[in-house]
Amino acid sequence: MNKVLLLLLCPLLLTSFTGGDSDRTYRNPVVNYSLPDPSVVRADDGYFYLYATEDIRNLPIHKSKDLVNWELVGTAFTKDSRPTFEPKGNLWAPDINKIGDRYVLYYSMSVWGGEWSCGIGVAVADKPEGPFTDCGMMFRSSDIGVQNSIDPFYIVDKGKKFLFWGSFRGIYGIELTDDGLSVKPGAGKKQIAGTAYEGTYIHKKKGYYYLFASTGTCCQGLKSTYQTVVGRSKKLFGPYVDKEGQPMMSNHHEVLIHKNDSFVGNGHNSEIVTDNAGNTWMLYHGVSVENPHGRVLLLDKVEWKAGWPFIESDSPSIESDKPVF
Repeated sequence: MNKVLLLLLCPLLLTSFTGGDSDRTYRNPVVNYSLPDPSVVRADDGYFYLYATEDIRNLPIHKSKDLVNWELVGTAFTKDSRPTFEPKGNLWAPDINKIGDRYVLYYSMSVWGGEWSCGIGVAVADKPEGPFTDCGMMFRSSDIGVQNSIDPFYIVDKGKKFLFWGSFRGIYGIELTDDGLSVKPGAGKKQIAGTAYEGTYIHKKKGYYYLFASTGTCCQGLKSTYQTVVGRSKKLFGPYVDKEGQPMMSNHHEVLIHKNDSFVGNGHNSEIVTDNAGNTWMLYHGVSVENPHGRVLLLDKVEWKAGWPFIESDSPSIESDKPVF
């Protein structure tokens, strides 16, 4: 049987000869404009909603069914509703969560270099697309005694709610009230990692807590040295260590995502998402060599071996199979 006849009889085999099915694969970046520091939540309507540092003014919100095709649906705030506790500050590194019946958005507010005046605030909404109502500042660097208090991350562990944060001055955690909107009265902060890190995310899997973070410079275009790193612990508050047992408190870690010829400065990952096939996925930002204006949105599958996460090729993919939803 010749090849033409075979294709006419068996059109599903077409991909074997043409080199791939575009409906089954995707290419990085999944968004080719600046969406730094992504955070994602799956809402009750089945969509994933993604929030990012406000390179789009007032903190952009995108939605997607498959983590690949994203649509801008608006912003968390408006000119009139945006937070004001740092009057000339920008909104950075949001963290979105569903707490009870509400969507709770933690955010950083800072001016560049304002390491003692910056702080972390919180806002709430009934729907993932907003509108969000600002509840104000939770704490400022100077009040809580942690320089550069930005990059919040929320987690529930053993029925208690916690917030972790920090940027190159140590990573800290503290217990929150039951509604997640303020620090629990009398709670004390505790440092869990050293001064090399920012962009904290903690993932629980099979008896371990995995502390993902970023090291290096985030915001120098093609000269950015940002990279995604990880350590693990048996306890939420550590000690977190690398594969050799060296502590993250002393800035030891495993590098998860290096640079390559297409993307540099790859870091500040989102929450890990599990698809319908059981695969785990991570969104993060990087600087595209072809489009080095801002930090574009990247997606890669996180695989696991001997109790540690890894990304194939240890760097951003160019073309990969899509998540299964």
